[in-house]
Amino acid sequence: MKEDDPPGTHDLRMVVQQATHHLSQAGIETPRREARLLLAHVLGTDLGGLLLRDRIETALLEQFHALLARRAMHEPLSYLTGRAGFWSMTLEVSPATLIPRADTETLIEALLDLRPDRGDVRTILDLGTGTGCLLLAALQEYPQAWGLGVDLSPDAARLASRNARHVGLSGRCDIICGDWAQAIAGRFDVVFSNPPYIPHMDLQGLMPDVRDHEPHRALDGGDDGLDCYRIVMRALAHLLRPHGLGIVELGIGQDRDVAALGRAEGMEVVDIRRDLGGIARALVVRQAGEP
Repeated sequence: MKEDDPPGTHDLRMVVQQATHHLSQAGIETPRREARLLLAHVLGTDLGGLLLRDRIETALLEQFHALLARRAMHEPLSYLTGRAGFWSMTLEVSPATLIPRADTETLIEALLDLRPDRGDVRTILDLGTGTGCLLLAALQEYPQAWGLGVDLSPDAARLASRNARHVGLSGRCDIICGDWAQAIAGRFDVVFSNPPYIPHMDLQGLMPDVRDHEPHRALDGGDDGLDCYRIVMRALAHLLRPHGLGIVELGIGQDRDVAALGRAEGMEVVDIRRDLGGIARALVVRQAGEP
């Protein structure tokens, strides 16, 4: 500390430099960016606001170092900040749910392309809603729609309800705790699902951020990764309204198998959408034989 430095404060550039080195040594892929994001979180600002600061107080530095140590152990950044971006929203996240990912936005893009008229969608169901990201993004795009989110985890259901309130959509949706579609008798214009789809034997090969911290019940798709797709495809027959769409997220290389499961349950494949990485990510189906 220089003689003219304010007491109890520390040079922000040096803090970022040291934190970047620490995260780099821990194997974090974007260490400088993540160090700055964590620092901005502790300071209650964003990356732009960080440029306006050159000092950090000792008490806040201690908070930052505590979070930095957890990130170096590969605890996901979004769990440390409690927030993640999806579509046009910033959502609350917790270890009760998977962290929303940009790849999942492919499902919303598919719906918008297939139902461009914003008045064509009035009812939306999201099976395994997690943070509520798919349901809430779709409700934002279809202002006349009402939605229902279902999750087996009570903690996830409560979190999705909070997110609905935070984005001003709690009056247009309900979130319930339940086992997939067993308690649902209604029919919907759109049914979303991002089910667990990692084959059980592949879980240990996941990156540590996911394997050691995100909920396994939301990842484990059984021996072949297809257990939950079988449940969803079977349920779509009584969940879809005439001309309704079922839109499910796919794991890598699962498009043919999941399409076959849909056809076996009387579904017709409408579309298979690829994400920005070129991976088949969204499968869209409807009742076979509809015009």
